[in-house]
Amino acid sequence: MTGAFGSRPVITLPSGRPEPRAVVLSEGRGRVTQLGDVVVTDVEIRGWAGNESYLNTYDTGQPATVVLDGQPAARAWHRALIGRAAGSRVLLVTPAAEGFGPGGRPAGAGPADTLVIVFDILGGYPPDARQPGRSLPALPANLRPSERSRTLIDGSGPMVRPGAKIVVQYVGARWPSRAVFDSSRRRGGPGGFTLRPGAVPPGWVEALTGKAVGSRVAIAVPAAATRGLSATAGGIGVPAGNTLVYVVDIIDAL
Repeated sequence: MTGAFGSRPVITLPSGRPEPRAVVLSEGRGRVTQLGDVVVTDVEIRGWAGNESYLNTYDTGQPATVVLDGQPAARAWHRALIGRAAGSRVLLVTPAAEGFGPGGRPAGAGPADTLVIVFDILGGYPPDARQPGRSLPALPANLRPSERSRTLIDGSGPMVRPGAKIVVQYVGARWPSRAVFDSSRRRGGPGGFTLRPGAVPPGWVEALTGKAVGSRVAIAVPAAATRGLSATAGGIGVPAGNTLVYVVDIIDAL
């Protein structure tokens, strides 16, 4: 296997019988993941027989968000992801019956097949990850979407670059009813996204690029920008044809 952390791995499978294992290919230097964390990771899943790719987040630009609370993630993913430092690349070889990820069994993979999975662990975060002393994001009482975006709190961390992978807590609401239709809290904790058009809701790229990690940003999306869109962008709700307001906390940028 070749390729550096953050790039799509080049996986060449040997002949012979696969041996189930979890191996750290390169060690990161970030926070070590713990049981109960939300882990944001790029991942590629291949079948040992035929080397077929079942999942590849490197090309889609949408990292996997895995809640390690013993429920959504498979047992083998726990062994591969818990106790690993952010920035690590981990190889997992596992029977498919134990290696189905949060999205369930890949189409075309039977429970007796062997999966080869490579994780690039972007970070592990507590479900209520936040800046010290701050509450999780909510719609401020005085919020008015008269402008496309407004910085509610200035962060002091690194600036977010175009195309960066970001980890955020967020809440989204219809306007003017202020009815919440989606939030990271409802989904179990912070989510990871690639900051590029189509991978996040309309308005996010322009509003979050150049902001510092630790910032809280309100983003107004006019109804015209949501017409014709699918129900989600990067997994985040986008009710088509509605004026929307998001409040986003930038937890990390990678």
